Amino acid sequence: MKILQQAQEMQGKFQKIQEDLQNITVTGTAGGGMVTAEVSGTGQIRRMKIDPSVINSADPEMLEDLIVVALAEAQKKAQEQAQAEMGKLTGGMNLPFKIPGLG
Repeated sequence: MKILQQAQEMQGKFQKIQEDLQNITVTGTAGGGMVTAEVSGTGQIRRMKIDPSVINSADPEMLEDLIVVALAEAQKKAQEQAQAEMGKLTGGMNLPFKIPGLG
């Protein structure tokens, strides 16, 4: 019975961590800050900022690459934040928990 109670407590704490991660914002940049991506702690895209000077109709691939890099950086930071929060819950044990959206 005690194990069931502990499991329920852990599940409640896990849900709280997921809620907390939804409420934080993590930023990634590319091109020296010319492209900025903001994502939630669970990796959901919230905002993109693109400096008009990098918008070049003759070279759309460059802008596409900058967007991908900024998003990847932001999502990597979100994953690291999620792992740090889960580490608090598990006492530093490296358990295979996954935050939805971050794999």
